[in-house]
Amino acid sequence: MGKSIDATYAFVSAYCYDEYAKSVNPTSVGFRYGTSAGDLSLSEEAGLSDDGTYFDATLTELSANTTYYYQAWAVASDGNTYTSDIYNFTTLSASQSSDPVDGTQPDWWEVPAAMSGTNLYVNTLFYGGERNYTIAYDKEDYTTYWVAYPLNSSHMGSLSRPGSWSFDPNLDESYQVDLCSHSYSGNYSRGHLIPNSSRNNIKGMQLQTFHVTNSVPQLQDKFNGSIWNALEQAVQGIAEKEEIYVVTGTALQKVGVNENISYTKAKDDTKSVPVPNYFYKVVLKVETSGSTVTSASAIGFWFVHQNYSDSLYANYAVSVDQIEEWTGMDFFVNLPDSVESAAEANSSWDTFQNF
Repeated sequence: MGKSIDATYAFVSAYCYDEYAKSVNPTSVGFRYGTSAGDLSLSEEAGLSDDGTYFDATLTELSANTTYYYQAWAVASDGNTYTSDIYNFTTLSASQSSDPVDGTQPDWWEVPAAMSGTNLYVNTLFYGGERNYTIAYDKEDYTTYWVAYPLNSSHMGSLSRPGSWSFDPNLDESYQVDLCSHSYSGNYSRGHLIPNSSRNNIKGMQLQTFHVTNSVPQLQDKFNGSIWNALEQAVQGIAEKEEIYVVTGTALQKVGVNENISYTKAKDDTKSVPVPNYFYKVVLKVETSGSTVTSASAIGFWFVHQNYSDSLYANYAVSVDQIEEWTGMDFFVNLPDSVESAAEANSSWDTFQNF
């Protein structure tokens, strides 16, 4: 992935998902880059992560408001050089802030209102110049509040599921729970907030969904593997026909209600992780005329985190307004006020599907 984080420098990273490339033990890795795809004359060497799954670098002394092209490379112990496809990013203008990718872009319809707090990690992950998802993660409680992402047919495919998880390279590992090899203790699976199946068409984007920060403790057989999975498939079915915008989140308790919170731990870690009492998903459709939003429809789903005897997710449809009341969140804030108000009042799954 690559993103401009200032007018003069940018962060780039690469994932080593080819099993043969990893097996021949790269002796050096890095990036070539330049202002055209045919002239990658600049170079920055990088360091491979301990588990051999990724490497990254910060490219410095760039020009403002300029498109750069880059390619990852790795020299293997057998002497062969492996290279990635060529991607690009555009540096910011000199007048822009130093880090705009915090989920506040005005034309990203999926992002909730900005959250604040000294323990909060809010970041947008990119791959190949395309935004993947925005995450809000609590570094003290080791829990993810929400993940927001666009979803369309180009994101979904048939790539095989990766065999392991990894740390988010943008966040110090001391703030993350080691779920790379094992799940949580007890009956909890590593529950994706943005699903693997919503990003299994592009390997790099898929691997980012296996960051441990995208995982929360989730009951498996009669929740994650049943009613929650059925809802994810229904949402993906709509996205096969049109682009939609999704926020998937957790709640430890409803606003104003003092509820018991249980904790678990990863099998290879000592950090205690809260188990969500609730899971929710809010989904948005938008109609535009040029760059102007003319109308929209939204729907929410709210689940007590428990075992369910069926997969009838539509029984748990509620308005986005209702989920905002329970969570204290403010969703879809980049929509015009009148459009947002009308969209968030809907509580009918049928109405949303037929919009």
